[in-house]
Amino acid sequence: MKRAFLKFFEHIGAAAILFWRSILAFREILKVLRASLWVQIDIMATGSLPLIILTAVFSGLVTTVQIAYYGRGYAPMDYIGAAVAKMVMIELGPVLTALIVAGRVGAGIAAEIGTMKVTEQIDALECMGIDPVRFLVLPRILAGIIVLPALTVIADFTAIFASSIAANLNVGVSFYVYFHGVRLFFLPWDFWGGLIKAAVFGWIITFVGAHWGLQSERGATGVGRSTTNSVVTSSLLILISDYFLTILIYQ
Repeated sequence: MKRAFLKFFEHIGAAAILFWRSILAFREILKVLRASLWVQIDIMATGSLPLIILTAVFSGLVTTVQIAYYGRGYAPMDYIGAAVAKMVMIELGPVLTALIVAGRVGAGIAAEIGTMKVTEQIDALECMGIDPVRFLVLPRILAGIIVLPALTVIADFTAIFASSIAANLNVGVSFYVYFHGVRLFFLPWDFWGGLIKAAVFGWIITFVGAHWGLQSERGATGVGRSTTNSVVTSSLLILISDYFLTILIYQ
């Protein structure tokens, strides 16, 4: 129990140090932009896009069926478009996108940096005078902050379009009526607030992945444990921060 307690505070301290070093590394942002930032954006975006689209399609379909079921007899069917659009832009789009990216990208970051840690490649970088935070961590954090909102926009439009098809086929709501409901109750802040959430989630995923990668212990078991901890920690922090962000943005 005592060892676990000390280990917890050890990780808190290491995360705080990594956060401060990443802030200081932002001074080197122009060098990063010319180096590996675009590579990281490509890795995160292209690999995650098919999963995001597939998840968004079925999220839109299921949400439409549920809203139609619960709203039948209580509200006009043109409210389906309004309800789905708000749910997707405010909550489902950012959160589901972040959870998928946490499982794919966050785990990849932890495994990649963890492998470099246990094979002493990070020590070699430090011996050559290269800051591993600036060289490895900062490009991934910046890429996450950029990629998550972009993927969320794609997820939002995909889910709403899939929802309109489900509303037309399952409930008999025409596309005109559906999108009239979307336009009638659309608020720009619903959309922009979701993108703010996505940017924060992108920072959480990449920061946590880098932290656990740098804390990896020796051996394949240590890297695997860090990868698992990265996904679990990121998922929990996404759900917890989503609550507080929703209060800050929409109240």
